[in-house]
Amino acid sequence: MLFNKGFLFYFEYNLRLFFLLLFKKFDVYHANDLDTLLPMWIISSIRGKNLVYDTHEYFTGVPEIQNRLIVKKIWKSIEKLIFPRLKYVFTVNSSISNLYFKDYQIKPNVLRNLPSNIAIQKIKSKNEIGLPIDKPVVILQGSGINVHRGSEELVEAIAIQEKFFLCIVGTGDVIENLKTRCNDNDLKNKVLFVDPLPYQMMMQYTLNSDVGVSLDKNNNINYQFSLPNKIFDYSKAEIPFVSTNLIEIKKIVEQYHTGVLINSLKPEKILDGLEKAIELSKSESYLKNIKKMNSDLIWEKESEVLMSTYKGFK
Repeated sequence: MLFNKGFLFYFEYNLRLFFLLLFKKFDVYHANDLDTLLPMWIISSIRGKNLVYDTHEYFTGVPEIQNRLIVKKIWKSIEKLIFPRLKYVFTVNSSISNLYFKDYQIKPNVLRNLPSNIAIQKIKSKNEIGLPIDKPVVILQGSGINVHRGSEELVEAIAIQEKFFLCIVGTGDVIENLKTRCNDNDLKNKVLFVDPLPYQMMMQYTLNSDVGVSLDKNNNINYQFSLPNKIFDYSKAEIPFVSTNLIEIKKIVEQYHTGVLINSLKPEKILDGLEKAIELSKSESYLKNIKKMNSDLIWEKESEVLMSTYKGFK
């Protein structure tokens, strides 16, 4: 790409995608998110081929564009033009599906980002990957460790205590600020940062942790209805999680009782949630509940709705 951010990036990307699609033939066009939809819709219409729209979030509700009115208006205009004409639409949870139905009277199928049923073996010890053996390890993982996702507050909670050790695996727009903060004396030897890894290696850190965290703030519509896939990775590793009290995550907690919800990101509330999660993992019913969750919420079952759609294409 000649441009790597901003309007020119998206303009160049869509233009190049258009010409790529124009000179190649496909049987199905599967558009991931709104920023790929326009050229996919144009070419699939010209070719008379099926178009699947897979929207991984309520795109026009993402926090990055809420104060950029012109940018938001452009994306919303593209969505209004195309969405009512779509036949096959998927999104990541029922709350976001309901939002789209309210906007366009089209209810997308729900296709959650669940992990595969394939078992992942623990092949690394805590010592081998730099985790302490004398403290409970808290893990925050993900490719979107960004602003408004609670990582700054989590670090401040770790700073005022001595019991827990924090491991942050992944990347995002606040990582460098977090690293700078963790150079201060009150966080020395309390936090480990790990760059993004292939899934199997990332899960070695999760498998060696004691509790996972997902602390998205309820301050925009997209996070309000989010269902981060890290929740399911924590479950796959059979560790409990602490999460902010968001609608879709609350459904999981109420059904399976494998996590703890908190209503505040004050340091003492985060630490209280971590303590409760550790206690939850020691309860008699916990292992049974988490195995039930891992049996129910798998990609092999979830993908049936996607496969049935593709099998219906002529």
